[in-house]
Amino acid sequence: MTFYDIAHESWLSISGNKMRSFLTVLGIVIGIMAVVIMVAVGETVQQSITDQFSSLGTNTLMIRAGAAQNAGIRSGNRMTLTLDDAEFIGQLSDVAAVSPVENSAAQVVYGNQNWSTSMVGVYPGYAMVQNIEMQYGSFFDMNAIKSASTYAVIGPDTAEELGMPKNPVGEIIRVRNTPMTVIGVTKAKGDSSMGSQDDMVIIPITTLKKRLSGSRFPNSVQMISVKLYQDADNDIVTNQITELLRSRHKLKDGAADDFQITDMKQVMETLETVSGYLTLLLVAIAAVSLLVGSIGIMNMMLVSVAERTREIGIRKAIGAQESSIIIQFLSESILISFIGSMFGLVLGVGLSQGVGRFILHYNVPFSIWPVIVSISVAIVVGLASGVMPAIKAAKLNPIDSLRYE
Repeated sequence: MTFYDIAHESWLSISGNKMRSFLTVLGIVIGIMAVVIMVAVGETVQQSITDQFSSLGTNTLMIRAGAAQNAGIRSGNRMTLTLDDAEFIGQLSDVAAVSPVENSAAQVVYGNQNWSTSMVGVYPGYAMVQNIEMQYGSFFDMNAIKSASTYAVIGPDTAEELGMPKNPVGEIIRVRNTPMTVIGVTKAKGDSSMGSQDDMVIIPITTLKKRLSGSRFPNSVQMISVKLYQDADNDIVTNQITELLRSRHKLKDGAADDFQITDMKQVMETLETVSGYLTLLLVAIAAVSLLVGSIGIMNMMLVSVAERTREIGIRKAIGAQESSIIIQFLSESILISFIGSMFGLVLGVGLSQGVGRFILHYNVPFSIWPVIVSISVAIVVGLASGVMPAIKAAKLNPIDSLRYE
């Protein structure tokens, strides 16, 4: 028999019992569709992580203040990082930009509009660390830091919520009853691992410390953000900063650090590893439905062998070889699996892309893996499910088969 003859006869056999074949194919469709969707979910999570960190880059370090410790006992909740620490870190050869960071909530007033947002006190280097681009105006400079100027750079969402003009540069806003002149508006960036970059008011850190917060420790800061050059080794620079801060803070050998350094590169790699394991877990769970579908194919083929016992006997009586019988039943099993796999692939890709684009408004990455998985499953599941029924059919005694009613 030619390939066309085998395929044609397999189709006739499958289409002869439409409902049973449909239900069997449906099991494979659901299994493949689940696997494709789970792969899409995993890749979307990994893409989302990459997008979240792309606004900062992997060459960024975050240094947070921590309480001083002595023999494992916290001696207080004092701020342990200072503006001077930031300036000394900025002198390291591999540091491209540095900025102390002080976060605070704020109620911003413009005209008769007010809006609750986050206020960030920083140095000019913050724009480079955060890869901030300006839509209108400019970022403040070190002169504004030295004079504690009442300048403010705002995010586009903040400007929109306050009902400000399209270009609000030069407008006056009030923060904690202090007039602030808007000198710039940042370009929209969306949310990131550090929160929304589009809804905030960025001011000189000295202005926040001296004019708005009235801090008892005007030189202390919550965090220092560091941007490294692209060719810098994150681990080496982390060790340099650690030694520098321990020396400046006069920490004795064996004493715990009174600061915490977070390497965004390591954080990103860790999150990607976790999301990879999550994807494998989701695919493994979805693969259970594929196992159920393959059992359904095997069950259908065993029933088909029982129903066609007399037909098999006639074929063997007129000279059909066992290999021909095996090929016939395996081809039917593979055809069922192939049809289910292709429909499952189309539905899985269609649903994942449709939901991502029209409901979640996120571009779900398309991978070649679902296609490879679908074709592989069509062959492997078809063969695995059809081997036992095919062998059983081939081993039937032709005389007994002819007597079968």
